[in-house]
Amino acid sequence: MTADGVSADKHEHRGTLQRQLHLRSLVLFGLAYMTPIIVLGIFGVIAERSDGGSAGSYLVATVAMLFTALSYGLMAKHFPVAGSAYTYVRKSLDSRLGFVVGWAILLDYLFLPLVIWLIGGSYLQGQFPNVPFVVWIVAYIVITSALNVIGLKVADRTNFVLMTVQLLILALFVILSITHLVSGSHSLASTTPFTGRGGFSALAAGAAVAAYSFLGFDAISTLTEESHDAERNVPRAIVLVALVGGAIFIVVTYFVTLVSPGGKFDNVDSLASDIAKTIGGSLFGAVFLAGLIVGQFTSGLAAQAAVARLLYAMGRDRVLPARVFGWVSARFRTPVFNIVLCGVIGLAAVFLDVATSTSFINFGAFTAFTLVNLSVIAHFLRHRDEHLSPWRYVLLPAVGAVIDIYLLTRLDSKALILGLSWLAIGIVYLLVLTRGLTREPPEMVSITEAE
Repeated sequence: MTADGVSADKHEHRGTLQRQLHLRSLVLFGLAYMTPIIVLGIFGVIAERSDGGSAGSYLVATVAMLFTALSYGLMAKHFPVAGSAYTYVRKSLDSRLGFVVGWAILLDYLFLPLVIWLIGGSYLQGQFPNVPFVVWIVAYIVITSALNVIGLKVADRTNFVLMTVQLLILALFVILSITHLVSGSHSLASTTPFTGRGGFSALAAGAAVAAYSFLGFDAISTLTEESHDAERNVPRAIVLVALVGGAIFIVVTYFVTLVSPGGKFDNVDSLASDIAKTIGGSLFGAVFLAGLIVGQFTSGLAAQAAVARLLYAMGRDRVLPARVFGWVSARFRTPVFNIVLCGVIGLAAVFLDVATSTSFINFGAFTAFTLVNLSVIAHFLRHRDEHLSPWRYVLLPAVGAVIDIYLLTRLDSKALILGLSWLAIGIVYLLVLTRGLTREPPEMVSITEAE
C-alpha cells in the first residue's frame, strides 16, 4: 500500500496502456481502418481518373505504399512506443520537426473519423430519407466511442465480426461479377483494367487517389504499447496490411472493370451500387449497401482508437497538456478524454459535406509518410557503426520519400491551401512552446517510464 492508501499495483498501472493485442488483431485493426469495401465506394472516381485502368492504378499505389510501409516497419522495430510518425521523426531527426509532423498528421487523424461517420450517415440517409441526418451521425459516434472507451479487446472482437462481413461481401461481389461475365460470354482475361486508355499519366492520376485507400497501415504503429512482442509483430502487421489491402483492391477492381469498362460514367458516386444491382439484382444491391455501412462503422472504430493514442503520446510528452491528453482511465485503461474529444469533433459532420471534409485530410498523411522515410535514412546515418543495410535504410526509403512527395503534389489546390494553413497554425504554436525555437519541445518520456 502507498501512503495515500492506494495499492502499489493499482498505482503502478494508472496512466499506462495495457498490452493485449497479437498479430492477428493488429492486421484486423489495419484492415478495418482501411475499410476494404470502400474500394467499391470510390470505384467510379478511380475509374474516371485512370481512364478505365483502376486495377493498374491500385497496382501502382500498392507498390508505392509498400516502400513507406517498410519504413514504418523499421521505425516501429527501433522505437516500440505509441506516437507513430510523430515519435519516429522526433527521435530520428529533430524534436521540433517531430512536433510539426505530429501536428500535420493530426489533420488526418482528427478529421478522418468525422469523414467516415459523414459518409456512413450519408448512405443511411439515402436509404432512410425520413430519418434526420443528425440521428445517424450521433448513433455512429455514441456506439463507436462506447466500444473504444470499454477497451480494445471489445473493439477487437467487433472488428473481427465486421471485417468478416465486409470480406464476404467483397468475395460475393467478385463471384457475381465473374458469373455475370461468363454468362455473357465475356473473357475473364484482359490487360485493359491494368492499362486503361490514357497511358501511365492517367494511371498515376488514379494512383494518387487510390493511395488514400491505404491509409491505415500506418495507424497500426499507434498501438505499439498495447501489442505483445511489438518489435516483431507491429512491423510484420504494417507490411502485411499494405500487401493484403493492395491484393484485395487489385482483384476487386480488375473484375469490376471488366463488368463496367471505360472511364466515363453518368453516376460516378453510385457506380458500384449500380453495378451491384446489375450483377446480383435488387437484393444484392441492398446487401452491398449494408456492407458499405458496416465498413464505415468498422473504419470509424479503428480511426477513433488511433487518434486517441496519438493525442495520448503527445500529451504524455507534454507537447499537449499532459493532465488532459496524457490521462488514461484506471478502470478501462484507455485514453477516455481523447476518445470523447474525437467524438465531439465528429459532430461537425452535421454541418459539412463529403467533398469539403475529404479535401484536406490527406495533406497530413503524405507529409508524415515523407518524413518517416527520411527518418529511416537519418537513423542509418546516426547508427552507421551498427552495420545496417544501405539497401533497406537508404535506397528504399529514399524511393518512398520521392513517391510520397509526388502524391502530395497531386492533391488539389484547395487541399494544399487548407493543409498549409493547418501547418502554419501548428508552427505558430511551436514557436510559443519553444519560445521562438530557443529551446527544445518537452523531452520524450522514456520507454521504461511509459510502460
